[in-house]
Amino acid sequence: MNEIVNAINGVIWSPALIYLCLGVGLYFSLRGRFLQVRHFGEMIRLMFDGKSSDAGVSSFQALAMTLAGRVGTGNIAGVATAITFGGPGAVFWMWMVAFLGASSAFVESTLGQIYKEKLDGEYRGGPAFYIEKGLGVKWYAWVFAVVTIFACGVLLPGVQANSIAAGLQGALGIDANVTAALLAVLLAFIIFGGLKRIAKFAELVVPFMALGYIIVACVIIALNVHMLPDVLALIFKSAFGMEAGFGAILGLAIQWGVKRGVYSNEAGQGTGPHASSAAAVSHPAKQGLVQAFSVYIDTLFVCSATAFMLLITGQYNVQGPDGQALYTGIAGVAAGPGYVQTAMEHIMPGFGSLFVATALFFFAFTTIVAYYYIAETNIAYINRKVHRPWLMFVLKLAILASTVYGTVKTADLAWGLGDIGVGLMAWLNIAAILLLQKPAFVALRDYEAQRAQGLDPVFHPEKLGIKNADYWAGHRAEDNLEDEQRQAAGQQPLHQQ
Repeated sequence: MNEIVNAINGVIWSPALIYLCLGVGLYFSLRGRFLQVRHFGEMIRLMFDGKSSDAGVSSFQALAMTLAGRVGTGNIAGVATAITFGGPGAVFWMWMVAFLGASSAFVESTLGQIYKEKLDGEYRGGPAFYIEKGLGVKWYAWVFAVVTIFACGVLLPGVQANSIAAGLQGALGIDANVTAALLAVLLAFIIFGGLKRIAKFAELVVPFMALGYIIVACVIIALNVHMLPDVLALIFKSAFGMEAGFGAILGLAIQWGVKRGVYSNEAGQGTGPHASSAAAVSHPAKQGLVQAFSVYIDTLFVCSATAFMLLITGQYNVQGPDGQALYTGIAGVAAGPGYVQTAMEHIMPGFGSLFVATALFFFAFTTIVAYYYIAETNIAYINRKVHRPWLMFVLKLAILASTVYGTVKTADLAWGLGDIGVGLMAWLNIAAILLLQKPAFVALRDYEAQRAQGLDPVFHPEKLGIKNADYWAGHRAEDNLEDEQRQAAGQQPLHQQ
């Protein structure tokens, strides 16, 4: 099974996809005049702007939902595997794919907002919606929807579950079968509760878990601050093949840095637009900028925290393409959460291993919940035409089964299946946003023009020549009527921000 999975990954994750992720990010950065730098302050302001409505969630809730997906096991175990197979230089390429990927995240999330729909009283959107309505290629939209349901409902949850099991077994000696049962019960409670429960759960858990992890990592870095310049030098030298010990794996540093970077921050992969489309905002670019910032939080903050901990303590291994050891700092531990647990235990005995297991549990569990929401949105897309309500129930069973299966299987197989899911989605989505980029940049220019006039931007697609943005054209009249009725009753309007 492992050999088959690795062979498929060899095709999907060929150098073409690596360079496509970096190249598209660079192209969008240039076209948007490095919006990820120019609008940094605006991103932070918008994060707390806007209220939730009966149909949608607030900007902050949408950010929390996408971070629930972005901040996962990739930030702990993924960084460890990137360093093992790509050397310390892989960290630089993770940063690079995050910086450039922020512009890809802007484009895909803005498109998600432009072409979103209101289905069964909830806002829904994502690549399947913008491929059908923006590109007008229905079969391509269906292919994306089916691949995403399979990837997020079957292939990806196992990676997260596997890392939770490894973390709990390492810290507390809890058997994987017990972990599998616990995860199944908790997951069932949340996914049978609907969008609002998912948003509420993400809003409460995600900021707490990410902040806690970053603070502890900062304490470790502060205690060893004298080593930071050497660690940064090691990362930059290794990234460009100038470090003698790791010169032979320069190509692998780029490959693993980009692969784990895309896996971790999901920029361009097509997952982010699903949650961002659920936000109740007055202009699509608002949510696009918030989602660009989420890539920074994921990679530049959380992944960097893990990388610095490992490199400062020296608790990591690096191996060449033929499996020979290039550096051994932690003998007998498989690449993954074990590295981070050992590194933290090394500095904080009696606390470190348990803290990593707890962080990993929250990171990975919220990611499984986010995967469910993404798969559910694509079933909602399909159900507009085929009307098969039982598909939602089948998805719930599938994601529970995948989580249990991944918990008790080997890490290599779980990561391999996950890579197939991420790679297929990335190929399909990056091609789509390249073809459909224009409306996103038209929306950005419109947003900037309205802000320059001191206005709170409001989106009117018909004035910008953007077609098939049905929600904005058709539902605006409905929303305005609802707001007028609420104001007449002395209540706060829901849709005007």
